[in-house]
Amino acid sequence: MLLRKMLNLDLVDLKMEGESWKFAGYASVFGGVDSYGDTIVKGAFASTLRAGKPKMFFNHEWRMPIGKWTLSKEDDHGLYVEGELTEGLSLSSDVRAAMRHGTLDGLSIGGYVNKGDYDETENGRVIRKWSSLMEISPVVFPADGAARINLESVKSEEFDKALAECATEREFERLLRDAGLSKKGALAVASRAKQIFTGRDAAANGLDAKTAGVVLERLQRLAQ
Repeated sequence: MLLRKMLNLDLVDLKMEGESWKFAGYASVFGGVDSYGDTIVKGAFASTLRAGKPKMFFNHEWRMPIGKWTLSKEDDHGLYVEGELTEGLSLSSDVRAAMRHGTLDGLSIGGYVNKGDYDETENGRVIRKWSSLMEISPVVFPADGAARINLESVKSEEFDKALAECATEREFERLLRDAGLSKKGALAVASRAKQIFTGRDAAANGLDAKTAGVVLERLQRLAQ
């Protein structure tokens, strides 16, 4: 399943090098509990970092990289990264200005975690392995309760696989949250989906990826 984890810049310890376009900090901190109730442990990124460096985008918009990560490694504190924004790119200039002014207040990692890569807890998950770290984005925190839905994840094979593994309403709710929906929104959608499909022939009318995609697209339009 596709996951995105945001980290406040007060935890990132972001540092820019003078007037340059380079910066460094932490994209993820080990041992903490995020708003999803999830904890990432040391070693979670080891295998995916060996496979290659993640891309750098702004707000997870994959149309154009805004720079490159020159270094990404784990230490005792978390996932330490060094990056360089692309000079001459207008969006990179805007991001640089916002970082320097302190108005860009988050970093977010994006990638895939398989079902066997984490342990369920009462309030969340302990993520032991991040299967694929695809990108790290400087992000603007969304407003509380706003729906930020990743429609690309709904179209992916990973989403199809994760959806097929959903056996309970809680697992479906978590899948919606991992796709970018708020906790309140995911709970509402999961509850409504249960009402819609209750009484139907589950084998013939199961909640497949196409149906879930339609639901999420409608929510996205409502959130705009």
